Amino acid sequence: MAEFRVGMLGCGGIANAHAQVIANLASTELVACCDLARERAESFSQRYADGKAKVYTDFGRMFDRSKMDVVFICLPPFAHSNEVELATDRRIHVFIEKPIALTMSAANQMVRAVKRAGVKSQVGFMTRHSGLVELVKGELERGDAGPVSLFTGRYLCNALHAPWWRDKSKSGGQLVEQVIHLYDLCRYLLGRPVSVYGQQRNLLHGAVEGYTVEDVSATVIAFESGALASIVGTNTAIPSKWLSMWDLVTQYRTVFASDLNRGVIRHTDSAGPMELTVASEKDVFRAQALDLLNAIETGGETRCPMWEGAETLKLVLAANQSARRGSPIELR
Repeated sequence: MAEFRVGMLGCGGIANAHAQVIANLASTELVACCDLARERAESFSQRYADGKAKVYTDFGRMFDRSKMDVVFICLPPFAHSNEVELATDRRIHVFIEKPIALTMSAANQMVRAVKRAGVKSQVGFMTRHSGLVELVKGELERGDAGPVSLFTGRYLCNALHAPWWRDKSKSGGQLVEQVIHLYDLCRYLLGRPVSVYGQQRNLLHGAVEGYTVEDVSATVIAFESGALASIVGTNTAIPSKWLSMWDLVTQYRTVFASDLNRGVIRHTDSAGPMELTVASEKDVFRAQALDLLNAIETGGETRCPMWEGAETLKLVLAANQSARRGSPIELR
């Protein structure tokens, strides 16, 4: 008998990465799948639970009829409603993909529901779990790296994506739906942001019907520590490639990250330059699932609880607001 009964709400693309982990952990069992497309939920149950997971097209019925310990919520941004509240009312722990909502009122409602029920939550910012980020975060926390001066991030892709993704009212835009991973990472490493100034354009997709999201963006963020961050994103780069890169400059370290788990850490302190190449093979999807299960067992906290997801959402929404206004936004 598995220790954790897991339900899956949303059986689209990213849900497969999470279900693969659940299917291969000895302590988890997929017991329920829910998707508006019944055939997709049925296929999901067959693939990851040998057809034994119950299939639903209504998540309210799933919460009422299937006994679950944890639910993985893998819905597109516009599809969120009251699923977190229904889960927490039943003391079901929550994993939720980013962004957790498209408005701060909805995000704050999710935070209140999790805190009120006392359940554990994890937001799908998997970059926090990468081997490279863990090394850098450890050096920052121990003081070995010294204070941070600069973070730069670049997110480059070129695809039309799903119709809902191209509609800014449904996805929030490229910054909110994709580049948000880099915004979360700079928060995780640099601390509390205090102001943000962004610019956005739709330069090359004006003739694409229904394409209302930005295809290029640039944002500067100032942090309470005095550090600065610059993050750019575009959907006009190499077709069918998704590239996410970042650099970090501190008093004693310069970090060049080429992808999720790989990069170079250059020591620049008085001991003399030393270069460490990091090439981790860590499965970040497995790591974030185990982090949530461990928090449930021990009563501890996850690396990215719901309120952290809300704070990152606040930052990217402020970047969008700044781009609309054409002026900086002060964060409170």
